[in-house]
Amino acid sequence: MHNSDVLTLARIDRYLAEWIRPATYRARHPLTVEAWCVPDEPVPFEQARAATYTPHPVGTPWGAPWSTVWFHVTGSVPEGWPSEGTRAELVVDLGFLDQQPGFQAEGAAWSPDGILLKGIAPRNNAVPLPQTSGPVDLYVEAAGNPDVPGNAWTRPTRLGAKETSGTDPLYVLRAMDVALLDECVYELVQDTETLRGLVGVLPVSSPRRAQVLRALERMCDVVDPDDVSGTAAAGRDALAATLAAKATPSAHVLHAVGHAHIDSAWLWPVRETQRKVARTVANVLALMDADDDVTFACSSAQQYAWIQDRYPELFERLRTRVKEGRFVPVGGMWVESDTNMVGAEALVRQFVQGKRFFIEQLGVEPTNVWLPDSFGYTGAFPQVARLAGCENFLTQKLSWNDTNRIPHHTFWWEGIDGSRVFTHFPPVDTYNSNLSAAELARASDQFAEKGRANTSLVPFGYGDGGGGPTREMVSAAHRAADLEGSPRVVLSDPEAFFAAARDEYADPPTWVGELYLEYHRGTYTTQSRTKQGNRRSEHLLREAELWATTASVREGAAYPYDKLEQIWRTVLLQQFHDILPGTSIAWVHREAERRYAEVAAELEGIVTDALGTLAGSGDQSLAVNASPFARGGLPALAAGPVPTTVPARLIAKDGGWVLENGAARVLVDARGLVVSAVHLPTGREVLPTGEVGNLLQLHRDIPNTWEAWDIDEHYRRSVVDLTMADVVEQVPGRAALRIVRTFSGSRVEQVLYLADGEDPTLHVETAVDWHEKQKLLKLAFPVDVHTAEARSEIQFGHVTRATHANTSWDTARFETVAHRWVHVGEPGFGVSVANDGTYGHDITRFRVGDRSGSRVRLSLLRAPLFPDPDADQGAHVFRCAVTFGADVAEAVRQGYALNLPVRTVTGDRAIAPLVAVGSDQVVVESVKLAEDRSGDVVVRLYEAWGARATTTLGLGFAHGKVVETDLLERTLAAADVTGDEVRLALRPFQVVTLRATRAAFRETS
Repeated sequence: MHNSDVLTLARIDRYLAEWIRPATYRARHPLTVEAWCVPDEPVPFEQARAATYTPHPVGTPWGAPWSTVWFHVTGSVPEGWPSEGTRAELVVDLGFLDQQPGFQAEGAAWSPDGILLKGIAPRNNAVPLPQTSGPVDLYVEAAGNPDVPGNAWTRPTRLGAKETSGTDPLYVLRAMDVALLDECVYELVQDTETLRGLVGVLPVSSPRRAQVLRALERMCDVVDPDDVSGTAAAGRDALAATLAAKATPSAHVLHAVGHAHIDSAWLWPVRETQRKVARTVANVLALMDADDDVTFACSSAQQYAWIQDRYPELFERLRTRVKEGRFVPVGGMWVESDTNMVGAEALVRQFVQGKRFFIEQLGVEPTNVWLPDSFGYTGAFPQVARLAGCENFLTQKLSWNDTNRIPHHTFWWEGIDGSRVFTHFPPVDTYNSNLSAAELARASDQFAEKGRANTSLVPFGYGDGGGGPTREMVSAAHRAADLEGSPRVVLSDPEAFFAAARDEYADPPTWVGELYLEYHRGTYTTQSRTKQGNRRSEHLLREAELWATTASVREGAAYPYDKLEQIWRTVLLQQFHDILPGTSIAWVHREAERRYAEVAAELEGIVTDALGTLAGSGDQSLAVNASPFARGGLPALAAGPVPTTVPARLIAKDGGWVLENGAARVLVDARGLVVSAVHLPTGREVLPTGEVGNLLQLHRDIPNTWEAWDIDEHYRRSVVDLTMADVVEQVPGRAALRIVRTFSGSRVEQVLYLADGEDPTLHVETAVDWHEKQKLLKLAFPVDVHTAEARSEIQFGHVTRATHANTSWDTARFETVAHRWVHVGEPGFGVSVANDGTYGHDITRFRVGDRSGSRVRLSLLRAPLFPDPDADQGAHVFRCAVTFGADVAEAVRQGYALNLPVRTVTGDRAIAPLVAVGSDQVVVESVKLAEDRSGDVVVRLYEAWGARATTTLGLGFAHGKVVETDLLERTLAAADVTGDEVRLALRPFQVVTLRATRAAFRETS
């Protein structure tokens, strides 16, 4: 760059910073401020308005962490304001920090009659006045939210819990003024910033860059620093021709969609998200009032429901804009959930609850999935999305990959069953764009489909902590609509974008299988109690719906529609992609644990009531099997007499112990380590020579950046094998071993036992009292199985992943997610490892003499220091089941068995299954009553092995018509029914939902 250009740019930047921007407001007039500090949690406007206020002049501190202060602001617009070319507005500075909105103090301006006018945040702190002259009477609800990271994303902080965050004020009120906006100066600022940004992205030698520089130079010549207001029009004239130069015909086209990705909880609790959403919606509605071209895409039915419940007047204004097509619900899900760990039926219910809300409350049905920030995407997702009526998918997070770049920006994404969704991955690489020249240029430069397509989407607006688009961003969009040197920007919405993208790129490439994020691998493990609460809630919901449906059909019992819906919505909220992954502040996770406990109590009550109705009042012991598989002579989805089996045995031998049943013999040495495991039907030794199972391994775990989020590959190079045991003894009265190990500040107590009967499964219960910092605890099982791949359960099936590191993609996938089981196998023999609440795994090859074996490790616990410095401290219990000689079918069975333990109840009659499948290959995932409360029975099944299946579903109740439906239980086709049997033919991993009317139904409530 020539020195003269450097000097010109320095002059332009100084003019803008020191004279032009400060002249945006011609004058300011301070208002009178009084304050009321809310004693505890936030209160509604009506309560705040009735409070007693005391003087709080500008310059006074306010805002202890997580507190709320209401300011009553009074005064008047000065005589003569506004004049032509100006307008008066409220300008507030709560003491903002110099950083992005959403991570610190925020405010909301209210009229005296309770209208939420607008949110207030740094970079968006002006509020239109309800009247342009005369008295000013407003209330400002100020949230004293702390800056939790403080720009230090690895440093422990006590700001993440209200009880440890302190009481000293964080902020000082700096301004509460009526200010007179000079509209011409404001527009000059926008003109100048657009062109100044363009200079930064144009080639140094380009004629266009020189043209823009000379225009900016002329602007500085004609704008008088002593009279910016009087010369601003001349400055705009100096830039007009340069701004009017048209974009080239081949310029990339960007559909700019107003957006605010609001984390439903993260560095703030759920209760604060509710206010963030309200502030953002108020911002957007005010912006729409000022500019007819503004549209806004907003996901997460939960966030709309909060507005409807807590801000009904705001919701009605929002609803009006939805009808106009300007406020656009997207996504169709209850929240922008994690997709890796959410269970199969829960993933379905994200769409069922989300779409039902949008249809019933807003009269629209989104067809675009909107998940910009989730930490990777399950291979089951395309099928679930399509069955929910969604055709398009948008994500952004994969731009964070640390090793490989996804090779496409617009493509088909094909799931494990062959279903496809049209997918876009915005090349702008952010979901919080401000539409700067640099971001627009990046989108154009990086777009991978050049020459075949020319359109991408850019979501713009402040997000994460909320706020949404600003008038400055919209101004930037208008100026870049057709500007030489810039991509063309179209203010748009998701429907318009996807229609345009499909039209220009009818046959894009296909990506098959999961979209694995090469980053944030620690999210499969962090905050174990949150993850176990989710897993237990999902399975309790299955049981509650199954038995409540059976009781309703068989006995006419009332079906608890309202309670089940409320519980589902609680569980779905906590599957948000910063709650379930364990990446929120302490407040969020302690609250999640409390809610899971409440959910468990409520669901246990529903199960108990339903089983009591079904089993009767006798005193016979009955075993209840909610699993989709028969076990121990007990049918699936049924209850009957407690089965008897031959118990396993425990024998002391040669300083160690032998566990044995009819199918397996396991040798445990004096250290509590498994040194031999023989599968008796084949006589095969499962453990490789010299290897030990049940090995706990402690790794140093200090990620480079994101403590709670990441496990970095270098953790493998620092490990301690916990081989020494304090106690190895028989559990009194049981054929089981108790093993105690202590290390550092922690203690592990394990119980090892074999299943009774002829089940070759070693059960390991691991109780940990965990007091480590920045450590990772893994449980390892090496097996003598030669394979280059492992199978891991996901929703409605499984994925196959390499156990080697042949490619950079394989190498980067060093920590993976699985649901209830993983499996390694060679032809004729395999081993499965099931779990009851562990998601993180690594499965690798290792050398066994002159050949290779497979090592399966479960990631049990982490101990990151940010954002919750006490993450995972304390007591935990993990259960896993290692099955020798298992194929995939047995892995599926064991996964359900471990997560749906047999219950014992008393009664006087067995419970026959309401439905029965003729093949273990097809699994019943859900039995429930229809969402429309018609009393119809809904059954959801899937093919579990990855092969085609033909079978029947027996209906154990009087029924009428049976149809196949989508996930929202809308008819797709008539089912193939003969008598009480439905004939089924399923593709690999296909999900089928059936709906049966009841022949005799008594209305319940």
